[in-house]
Amino acid sequence: MSKLKITDVRVICTQPERVRLIVVKVLTSEPGLYGVGCATFTQRADAVVTAIEKYLRPFVIGRDPDDIEDIFQAAYVSSYWRSGPVLNNALSGIDQALWDIKGKRANMPVYQLLGGKCRQFVPVYTHASGRDFAEVEENVRKYQEQGFRYIRCQVAVPGMSTYGSRPSGAGNSQVWEGSPYCRIVPKLFEHLRTRLGEEVELLHDIHERIPPIQAIALAKELEQYHLFFLEDPFSPEDIEYFRILRQQTAIPIAMGELFVNQSEYVPLVKDRLIDFMRVHISDIGGLSMARKLAAFCEFFGVRTAWHGPGDVSPVGHAANLALDLACPNFGIQELAQFSDAVKAVFPGCPEVRDGALWPIERPGLGVDVDEKEAAKFPFQESPLNGGWPEIRRLDGTVVRP
Repeated sequence: MSKLKITDVRVICTQPERVRLIVVKVLTSEPGLYGVGCATFTQRADAVVTAIEKYLRPFVIGRDPDDIEDIFQAAYVSSYWRSGPVLNNALSGIDQALWDIKGKRANMPVYQLLGGKCRQFVPVYTHASGRDFAEVEENVRKYQEQGFRYIRCQVAVPGMSTYGSRPSGAGNSQVWEGSPYCRIVPKLFEHLRTRLGEEVELLHDIHERIPPIQAIALAKELEQYHLFFLEDPFSPEDIEYFRILRQQTAIPIAMGELFVNQSEYVPLVKDRLIDFMRVHISDIGGLSMARKLAAFCEFFGVRTAWHGPGDVSPVGHAANLALDLACPNFGIQELAQFSDAVKAVFPGCPEVRDGALWPIERPGLGVDVDEKEAAKFPFQESPLNGGWPEIRRLDGTVVRP
């Protein structure tokens, strides 16, 4: 009996909605046996495709797909200069696809390979935004009616390019100033708590857009409104400020969306400076690295809250779900709703019901990609080729997104 081998690696690029998605398909010598993995890095998609096709594809062809850890370690160091979002996402596509293959060979969902269920379903949070407080409140109530208990709330700052909300009022939509934002956000949560009460869990994302000292002051002011968590108060370049923040407030903190290597997140976990780990799992290398990170976080009381917006493919969401089901220190899962177009490209999308994701009871990750459907939605041309548009302060200084 011949040993199973990886015979080919294909990269599938598709954009059924506004976001560029990258999925890797790993084929094997067993007819019909293949796996899929998420490698989505929207802002530098073409670079990820090159890394997979020119470097990882020839590196893994001929290897045994059962050797997930060995392939991960060997591929990780094969570039010598390693890590970074491009190389990590490329590696993630291979890694997740290998876990998908192993689940199919075992005739089990991947969460069973990770230790089995710790919960029956996975609570998720969704996003409510608005041009003013009343519109945010209206959208929160709509999600509550759909069964959501956890809702991230963002409000527009008049005349500014506000993260997570449409611009409100006149002004240059690419201009941003932190002080007006810091004044309006506490008023938003005072309004929401007064109108909605304490039963709904509210979240907010600073998105690293303000100076650290302003973020500390804002966190202290928001503590009275009992947020489930406050996300990304600082950029990765400013993580030492977490020590100061911890001394100033007990507001729960989520961080990690922009992290790509261990030197960024290990110190925050071991020193108990954050409460929720929010990495984009393909940005740290895939399922193999994320399951280790989740286990590490468990020992320090840090809960998981994996990044899960529209620039995570349904394959990536399925990998998040597998981890969420199996991790005792699960906290919450971010979710972007799947449109009909996305569901057509990705048969078997995770089911969203009553504000939660439910297990995919199929072998492997449980989601597939229809290459013919995917081909109907090629990457669309754009001035920045998928990159973030620059946002500047009134004096012209570039602001971190």
